[in-house]
Amino acid sequence: MVEAKNKELIIALAGSPNSGKTSIFNNLTGAMQHVGNYPGVTVEQKTGLRKYKGYSIKVFDLPGTYSLTAYTLDELVARNYIINEKPDVVVSIVDSSNLSRNLYLSTQLIELDVPLVFAFNMSDIFKKSGMEINLNLLSQLLGAPIVQTVGSKGAGMSELLDKVLEVHENPQARKRVNLKYGDELENEVSKIIEILKKAQAKLSQKFNLRWLAIKLLEQDREVLKSLKVLLEEKTYAGLVKTAENSINHIKNVSRDMPETIIAESRYGFINGALKETLQEKPQNEVSASDRIDRVLINRIWGLPIFAIIMWLMFQLVFKVGDYPMNWLALGFSKLSQLLSSVLPAGLLKSLLIDGIIGGVGGILVFTPKIMLLFISIALLEDSGYMARVAFIMDRIMHKIGLHGKSFIPMLIGFGCTIPAYMCTRTLESKNDRMITMHINTFMSCGGRLPIYILFAGIFFPKNAGNIIFSIYVIGIVIAVLMAKLLRATRFKGEAEPFVMELPTYRVPTVKGVLIHMWERTWQYLKKAGTIILAISIIMWILFTFPRIGNAYSEGYSKQLAGLEQSFSLGDISEKEYKDSVQVIEGKIAAERLTYSAAGKIGRFVEPVFKPLGFDWRLSLSSIAGMAGKEVVVSTMGTLFSLTNENKDSQSLRSAIAGQYNPLVGYNFMLFSLLYFPCIASLAVFQKEAGTKELLFQIGYTLGLAWAVSFIVFQVGRLFI
Repeated sequence: MVEAKNKELIIALAGSPNSGKTSIFNNLTGAMQHVGNYPGVTVEQKTGLRKYKGYSIKVFDLPGTYSLTAYTLDELVARNYIINEKPDVVVSIVDSSNLSRNLYLSTQLIELDVPLVFAFNMSDIFKKSGMEINLNLLSQLLGAPIVQTVGSKGAGMSELLDKVLEVHENPQARKRVNLKYGDELENEVSKIIEILKKAQAKLSQKFNLRWLAIKLLEQDREVLKSLKVLLEEKTYAGLVKTAENSINHIKNVSRDMPETIIAESRYGFINGALKETLQEKPQNEVSASDRIDRVLINRIWGLPIFAIIMWLMFQLVFKVGDYPMNWLALGFSKLSQLLSSVLPAGLLKSLLIDGIIGGVGGILVFTPKIMLLFISIALLEDSGYMARVAFIMDRIMHKIGLHGKSFIPMLIGFGCTIPAYMCTRTLESKNDRMITMHINTFMSCGGRLPIYILFAGIFFPKNAGNIIFSIYVIGIVIAVLMAKLLRATRFKGEAEPFVMELPTYRVPTVKGVLIHMWERTWQYLKKAGTIILAISIIMWILFTFPRIGNAYSEGYSKQLAGLEQSFSLGDISEKEYKDSVQVIEGKIAAERLTYSAAGKIGRFVEPVFKPLGFDWRLSLSSIAGMAGKEVVVSTMGTLFSLTNENKDSQSLRSAIAGQYNPLVGYNFMLFSLLYFPCIASLAVFQKEAGTKELLFQIGYTLGLAWAVSFIVFQVGRLFI
């Protein structure tokens, strides 16, 4: 047992999107998870730990892919991890309700000749369908053990881990299965394998030679790149020539490319195996998912139902989230009052109250509403409805030169733009990827939500949910128009066709929804505790220095002394005294801000923003928002905290309401919607699309934001 405790095991979870892979990962690892990026790319890497029967098991959740052909970055990352890192066991997660589609990825894992265990997930849905399967026979045909699981309920996890250990501890018991591709192609595979054996010994240590030969016939660019590095120039040239001759021979004989024959053979293997082992349900039976789809993706009712669901989501976020948000605001207000009474006047007091609590606290109060938004999105994703949204939007997206699959990154953009940019990697066409990334900025991310909540709550308290919903709709409309324009100009061509994947409907689990919500909320909180904290302190420094000294435009000290004397003599009442003092202190604070570095910057850029109805405060907040949209609210919190002696939340809201009108408030929300997201998202954009596209993204979103806001304000002021 002492030796067993030191045993380590690495397993990789592979599976297609909507197969329930994430649920199984969450069940296996629980709270012991870590999220990072794969080296050199922006693809998210999820890892977790599990202690089981004396093993310390490290679990890698590979990106969800339908295949390992390396057409997309997710496919390449998943394949490279399996080949280069060589996990001890690969667990292939298969959606039991869609075996023929999901097993295609499994055939490619079989070709890699890796230690495999199959997790036939959603087995409860499979059993309800009335179908029956001979798992023992199918396991023999696939050459690996099969475990039935229900990831949403945590069922089958122990059995899955037992099979993983069994495969790891008994490698000699593994059955190797070779998929056959027909005599002509197999002959060419054999020729290439013989050359590979002679080429270099270390190839067989890194790659399975049969798999390598198949990839050469498929003209896999990534494999060719790897071989060019590993082999001598002459050997590489000879190998490429042999592969080209084999491809031409197969083309001449079969009139098809090897890649087509190989894909057909994989599906043929799957169909044959299922024909042997699967007893299909009667064709006249209609599944529950199909009955629900008759309503939710109906050509007439599908889009209105989606709009109603989104409207209800924003009503929930705003109205239910108001209560905990107000509690947090009250808590920060009490904290400010406590520090005000304890700390002596000076820079430290101002930094803590005006800079940190006014800035970061002003962001943290929105956390409950952000959490509600993320819960809503997680429910849509986990239920299977999100995939239907892509289907519903497919017809509309085709009219602007894209397809429904491009709408998924746009929906993810409602949570955070960074994963939305990453999600575009699932689009095979470069033009589709570029257009989708360029219009994703108009999806209102979680960072923009505090701006909407603040201004809608101040200027439209009775219709705040509807106002926020309208901003989201405007974002979608502008995204559609810009996609049409970009397709007609910079990225000409037709959208790539694709098969729409409609997973079976599932009841989301509380655990799964909470994990998804917490992952996204934690990113928001980390930003509040790092980037926003740092920028809040920087903004406080800019607001505070240089100090004005005695260079005030009026003798405020004499005015305050005169008021105090008048009050002591009984010439004015206590209320008149306090009101007058507050007015003078407000003037002092305003002059300090005007004299500060931030004030000078704001005044310098104010002429650019004045045609939009923005004063120097809103102008400065918009510039600060380039670091992160949440910073807009924290900057305004710091700014108005510095100009108000009464630090409670309601006074700050009243100060903003007294400074601007509803038209300016709505226009500011609109401007915040349209210009590019945070710096962190721009860094991801640059990695995904390149510097040229990044500069275009920055330029055209700023120009569009200014132009639209200019029109709205100039036209709006004629009526308001």
